[in-house]
Amino acid sequence: MKKILSIILITLFYSTPSFSVSLPKDVVSGSKFKKSLTGKYYKKYGMEVVNKADGHPVRAGEKSIRFEVRAGDCGKDKDGGWNDCKKDRERHELSGKYRVSKGERWYAWSIYLPKDFINVYPVSTMLGQFHQEKKHVIWMFKNGSGGYWIENYVKGYTSEKRNLLSKQEMLGKWNDILVNVNWTHKEDGFFKVWVNNKLAYDHKGQTKSKGVRTYYKFGIYRSWISKYKSYHKGKEVPTQVVYFDEVRAGKTKEKVVSDLK
Repeated sequence: MKKILSIILITLFYSTPSFSVSLPKDVVSGSKFKKSLTGKYYKKYGMEVVNKADGHPVRAGEKSIRFEVRAGDCGKDKDGGWNDCKKDRERHELSGKYRVSKGERWYAWSIYLPKDFINVYPVSTMLGQFHQEKKHVIWMFKNGSGGYWIENYVKGYTSEKRNLLSKQEMLGKWNDILVNVNWTHKEDGFFKVWVNNKLAYDHKGQTKSKGVRTYYKFGIYRSWISKYKSYHKGKEVPTQVVYFDEVRAGKTKEKVVSDLK
């Protein structure tokens, strides 16, 4: 009986689908990623590695990552504790497996919004975030009312908001983001953001909660869908497409900065 039970458990273990994604070093380094939330809710168009040869925008090399979210693209976690569809949200995101509990780290990514990208404000559209395991998001990169914004959410609410790029600077152009952070719940932390090699944000103080690990997520995550429908008399939220490239993470600046031109 024990032998049969062991065989059943092994079969279940190896037949459980993996939601990890294979991403080329041309696009990502320093971390592996999985689909967020549970991958079975992902549409085929939700996240694709695309090629420069096919006419897609690429920051460097030959490939980039294309995200697309359409009305109704919502998922749930595997244990049923979270359901986007019931929480007024839509998303196609990737969630990093590179987890950090404390200390200095560097992160980089390049982001591209097509010229026909539609801003869906007052929907809250996140285009990148730093999250905590089993706890609230701490740093959010948003489209906001247009352009690219950073929000400090370390204390569980927005304590600071800063515009990094205007709408005109975002559409139809690649923009390079570099982050240097000291992860800590104490006041000796820092969170610095460079945009296209210029320091655009410099926070000093607490950067995370005590006793939890942080990780990076990127893609498209839309919250409060009902606000758009209410404002636009029942219309569905328009489709949005965003490209990412040169997504890097590491302990030193040299590990994440590419020779971009």
